[in-house]
Amino acid sequence: MKIDQATTRTPRSRTSVFTFDWYTSLSGRAVHAFWASFLGWALDAFDFQIFTFILSAIAVTFALTQAQSGLIATVTLVVSAFGGVLAGALADSIGRVRTLLLTIMVYALFTFLSGFAPSYPILLLFRSLQGLGFGGEWAAGAIIVAEVANPEQRGRVLGWVQSAWALGWAFALLASTVVLALVPANLAWRIVFWLGIIPALLILYVRRNVQEPEVFVETQESVRTSFSFFEIFRPGLLKTTIFTSLLAVGAQGGYYAIFTWLPTFLKKDRHLSVVGSTPYVLVVIIGSFLGYTISGYINDWIGRKATFVIYALGSALLIVLYTQIPSGANTLLLFLGLPLGFFASGIFSGFGSYLAELFPSRARGAGQGFSYNFGRGVGALFPTIIGYLSATIGLGGAISFGALGYGLCILALFFLPETKGKELVAVD
Repeated sequence: MKIDQATTRTPRSRTSVFTFDWYTSLSGRAVHAFWASFLGWALDAFDFQIFTFILSAIAVTFALTQAQSGLIATVTLVVSAFGGVLAGALADSIGRVRTLLLTIMVYALFTFLSGFAPSYPILLLFRSLQGLGFGGEWAAGAIIVAEVANPEQRGRVLGWVQSAWALGWAFALLASTVVLALVPANLAWRIVFWLGIIPALLILYVRRNVQEPEVFVETQESVRTSFSFFEIFRPGLLKTTIFTSLLAVGAQGGYYAIFTWLPTFLKKDRHLSVVGSTPYVLVVIIGSFLGYTISGYINDWIGRKATFVIYALGSALLIVLYTQIPSGANTLLLFLGLPLGFFASGIFSGFGSYLAELFPSRARGAGQGFSYNFGRGVGALFPTIIGYLSATIGLGGAISFGALGYGLCILALFFLPETKGKELVAVD
């Protein structure tokens, strides 16, 4: 007997919150879209996070100050903001899948080339260009998954996609720890960058298996006039663009404040070696994975806005607690690592579904790409600010400055609607 899924879906999603029924409900097209986005995001994380683990080695090689070290991270993130905006616009014009392929190719290539940088300015250039692809991958991948996912399970599907960041981060930790332990630091950081070419293999899978979402194809057929990127700044969408951008500024500023400097903080303020700090970072990564996945379920359970508020408040509190622990209390530091990762990372699981639901199909790529990456661009200033502040108030005190970003998240949510369960249609 054929069961009408529409009649069973709602009660099942309400009574069985933490299940994997979201995956079994995906069609063949949606399964490939999920894995392409999942793997793309994991490898994107690997290519970005390896920099944080080898930052100290790079600084020694090129005799960099903390401000110069922070500038590499900031420039990468600022350029990634432009990459995300560009990818979003391209996703609305040439398609989600083509844009995904292009972004993967760019971030893999320039991470690899960063390993050959002979000087600080050249490294800054390569990391900047890597940022173009790094910023664009999320814009394309998240939209593909959002447009093929069941509306009632969209939060958890995108939560699991977001969890791939933690896996890529863990791979970056493992690779950098092993290489730094076996090879002199001035060569080890180059080898770690060379490993960044691995994501290029994903291109083969995407080209063979991933198709454009039906809602995008229908939109292209329904909208006869070409879409202008600037529509997201016109009266109908301007308010949404402004406050989603502010939401992204707060979340990303807080995140990059703590996690760009985390390995350096553990080494210089807590006097832990690369190997010695590994358990501390690993606990944060485990917390991040749990935060990403559980946040997706909570988004589908209590709604987008309430979930953002919970995670923003938790993130602000944990950043302050983690960085202000008295010297020598490293056991407490290890204990707080899990909730820190849970809240500061888990807040991002809501962005993929929430932004897709706030912007119409014809402008979804542009709106989602701009707001999320405007937040990344402005949030990218936090690592450099912290680098400068650390000279006067210490690195721990400077990092706690990032907690202010989460106040912006809560402010933005007052001006945005709830969208839980919204259907994504071709013309809206």
